[in-house]
Amino acid sequence: MEKVIHRSRTHLAFASFRQNRMAIFCLWALVILYGLAIFADFICPYAYQDEDRDFSYCPPTAVEFVDQGRWVCPFVYKRTLTFDAVHRRVYVKDLTQKYPLHFLKEGRLLGVDAPGRFYIWGADARGRDLFSRIWYGARISLSIGLLGVGISFVLGLLIGGIAGYYGGWLDSILMRLCEMFMMIPGFYLMLALRAAVPENFNSVQVYVSVVIILALIGWASLARIIRGMALSLRERDYVLAAKTLGVPDIVIIFKHILPQTISYSIATLMLTVSSYILAEAGLSVVGLGIQDPIPSWGNLLSDAMGIVPVIFAPWILLPGFFIFIAVMSFNVIGDALRDAFDPMFREEGIE
Repeated sequence: MEKVIHRSRTHLAFASFRQNRMAIFCLWALVILYGLAIFADFICPYAYQDEDRDFSYCPPTAVEFVDQGRWVCPFVYKRTLTFDAVHRRVYVKDLTQKYPLHFLKEGRLLGVDAPGRFYIWGADARGRDLFSRIWYGARISLSIGLLGVGISFVLGLLIGGIAGYYGGWLDSILMRLCEMFMMIPGFYLMLALRAAVPENFNSVQVYVSVVIILALIGWASLARIIRGMALSLRERDYVLAAKTLGVPDIVIIFKHILPQTISYSIATLMLTVSSYILAEAGLSVVGLGIQDPIPSWGNLLSDAMGIVPVIFAPWILLPGFFIFIAVMSFNVIGDALRDAFDPMFREEGIE
């Protein structure tokens, strides 16, 4: 007798998601980005604040494997700053000074002995390794998106679930509150909230403030979605049965209403993370977000605000490339999850 395998609709939705090759590719891209950010202390040759102003806007360092016609252990040449005929900065190799490339040096994957400098992706205006600052900055930019969405997720589920379950005057009050937040353009609301933060905050306080600001501008739209779903779910037979049995309202909301909305909410929130990453970058570029020397992808891009630095040091645009990769990956994954879950909710009559 052939065995019949029963699969939940959520399982079928994730099976559909796994068939989307682009979404899986983007998922692996995010895994790599977050992995490099987590292990930045190991993979980066320098700390984010390590600087040498003699190497301002130094181009990427070439790793040499051949010395006088024979293969040797990898090394880098010393480079010195000079100026060409039109007074442009030029770094030239000093073939008499070589610095061996060390693996697992002082707890880091790669490094060279001082006074040598090893710049994988070049240096910024203050001679700090851009490769190191990008991956330390990834910790800020990528975590702010997740933490902000996490707070929005909790607020949206709670307020939307309560409004949809109880309805009536409570629903009207909560939805008017949501509309007050939603009618103000998000970026202007973000600037207004940031202006209320004291200027003497340290880096940790600014980080927490930015997370809270991003959460406050994003919870309202999710709450309206959850409220609409809760209005439909509260009429289900299992919810009416729980009411008849005298189950407390708070238990019904958290056990029977909200769990049915999480799958769809996750798809929506994946699309929201990308907007939070862009919002943090926007605040930092205009000088209202994370402050130097603490790196984030946004304040790293502030060096690229002038055309002259971009022309002579195009590698300073690399943070923008990683912002693009992260935002596109979250958007593709969010779209794939929404497509996977939408048929399930259309069948159940939840839209």
